[in-house]
Amino acid sequence: MIQPDAMRSFVRVAELASFTQAAQSLGQPKASVSGAVQRLEAELGTRLLHRTTRRVQLTPDGEAFLERCKDLLADLDEMQQLFRPARGGLQGRLRVDMPAGVARLHVLPRLPEFMAAHPELQVELSSTDRRVDIIREGFDCVLRIGSLAESSLVARPLGRMPQINLASRGYVREHGQPRRLEDLAQHRLVHYAPVLGMRTTGFEYVDAAGTTQRLAMAGSLTVNNSEAYEAACLAGAGIIQAPGLGQRELIESGQLVELLPAYCAPSMPVSLVYANRRQLPQRVQLFMNWLTELLSPLLEPWS
Repeated sequence: MIQPDAMRSFVRVAELASFTQAAQSLGQPKASVSGAVQRLEAELGTRLLHRTTRRVQLTPDGEAFLERCKDLLADLDEMQQLFRPARGGLQGRLRVDMPAGVARLHVLPRLPEFMAAHPELQVELSSTDRRVDIIREGFDCVLRIGSLAESSLVARPLGRMPQINLASRGYVREHGQPRRLEDLAQHRLVHYAPVLGMRTTGFEYVDAAGTTQRLAMAGSLTVNNSEAYEAACLAGAGIIQAPGLGQRELIESGQLVELLPAYCAPSMPVSLVYANRRQLPQRVQLFMNWLTELLSPLLEPWS
C-alpha cells in the first residue's frame, strides 16, 4: 500500500531536484528519504526519477504521478483538518513569509490573537526582503509587495501600498526642504537595490498624466534591505522613498519629515501568493483570510 509519508518524500525530492535538500527540508536522514522513494517505485512498478551524480530529474511517469500526489496529499490534509476547528482550532505547520516591516509593525502585534484561537497550530514566520522560492523552500503562502512575475503561482490581490518621500529632521535642518522637483538637484538620495551592483532607478514620481517618471539623483550610499534603508534615512544620509504604512510612527514622533507629497513614487501592489494547488489546506485558507482582513483596511483599493 502506498504510504502518505512516502508520497511526501517523493514530492519534496521532485520539487527540489535533490535527495539531500529534500531530506533537510523534511528533517529526515537522506537514506530514509531515498528508501521511501525506492519503495514507492517498487509499489508502482515504474521508475519515477532519473538519478545521476549531478541531478535528479522526473521521468514521464514521475511527472504524472507528482500531480496526483499533490492532489491526494492536499485532500488528505484537508480531511484530517475537517472536524478539528470545532474541537479547538487548526493543527499542523504553517510556513509563511512577508517583508520584515509588515511583520514587525502590523502582523506580529496581532498574531497572538490568531494563535490563541488555534493553540495547536505551529507557525513558522520568515521576514525578509529577498524573494523566497515558495516551492523550493516549502512556504504555504507569501505576502509580496511589488510586481509579480511568477506565472506558475496563484496570487490574491489585497490592495496597493502608497509610497512617500522622507528625510530625517536633521537632514532637513542641514540641507533644507525641497519644494519643487528642481530642488532635488541640491539633495542626496539613499539608493535601494535588492541585489548590490544592480542599477538603481533614482527618484521616481507619477506625473499629471499618470506616467511614472525617473529623475537621476546624487547619492553615495546604496543599501539592499528595508531596515538599512530606514536606518540610513534616520541617520541623515539622504532622502528615501518608502511605503508610508511603515513610517507613520516616525513621522508623528518628528524623527522623519515627509517631502514633496505631490511627487511620490507609484503605489506598490500587495498580494498573497501561493503554489497552484487544486485545494489549499484549511489552515492556509484561514490564515490568508485573517491576513487579508488585517491588512486590507490599511491599503488603497486594488485598481
